[in-house]
Amino acid sequence: MATGNLIVLTGPSGVGKGTILRSLLQRHPDLYLSTSVTTRTPRPGEVHGKHYYFVTRAEFDRMVVNNELLEWAEFAGNCYGTPRRPVEEQIRRGRWVVLEIELEGARQIRRTFPEALRIFILPPSMPELEYRLRSRGQDSEEAITRRLKRAQAEVDAADEFDIQVINDDLDKALERIETVLFAPVGV
Repeated sequence: MATGNLIVLTGPSGVGKGTILRSLLQRHPDLYLSTSVTTRTPRPGEVHGKHYYFVTRAEFDRMVVNNELLEWAEFAGNCYGTPRRPVEEQIRRGRWVVLEIELEGARQIRRTFPEALRIFILPPSMPELEYRLRSRGQDSEEAITRRLKRAQAEVDAADEFDIQVINDDLDKALERIETVLFAPVGV
């Protein structure tokens, strides 16, 4: 990993992106995780500046107007975005930056950074994804319905990504991602 680059991790809500990402970062601390900005309310245990930068809609809109975000999207009634400056700074330093973002943001990154490695995490099935969303116990029935509808559209777009990984077994999913990231060139 001599030169900096972007790794974009995308997939439907509830697919296990966060679990995969935490494991990947634990095993490879040289990767830099970009902290996103969001207008949503913090979930229990989430810390401002660590999990997200929680901002008002007015603050978010100002960031968009001032071109302070690499990408941004509205999802499930809330806005999410990637602060530009820290990502560009880390890439200049030669680090690989990981973005955990939604489909619309990933599409924007494809246009802005075509050299980014784009990975889509798929659920084993839609019924399993519904089970995972309900098991979290964090969303209303309305939010779950919205997330499932959106998830189907996201899954339908998986072929837009460089790599698709089915998260039916965490160790296998991690192994596949590590093979892509760390395999010697030409293998």
